[in-house]
Amino acid sequence: MSIVVHLYYTGTGGSARQFVKEMEESGTAERIRREEGNEGYAYFFPADDPETVLLIDKWRDQAAIDAHHASPMMAVIARLREKYDLHMRAERCRTDEEGVPPADRDFIRK
Repeated sequence: MSIVVHLYYTGTGGSARQFVKEMEESGTAERIRREEGNEGYAYFFPADDPETVLLIDKWRDQAAIDAHHASPMMAVIARLREKYDLHMRAERCRTDEEGVPPADRDFIRK
């Protein structure tokens, strides 16, 4: 069972999108994607809020998250959060090991 973390970064004047641009262009995001236990690290832009960016961050288990939090990447991320004056909220989810139930499969277009 994986742990999925939704991190919402909110700023002003496009700062959240600038943060993402720097994370990607500097290679920081790619280094996080290569960390042991990382199963996904992707940014999304909500259609109804141009000042917020959603990071969907997926990890194998809590130990992988703890290792990430203890890594040098966290200092880089913290510096960029400060640089762009971002505020955050977080949600944690666990993956459903059983997958999509049969009753819901009819609603998924492939």
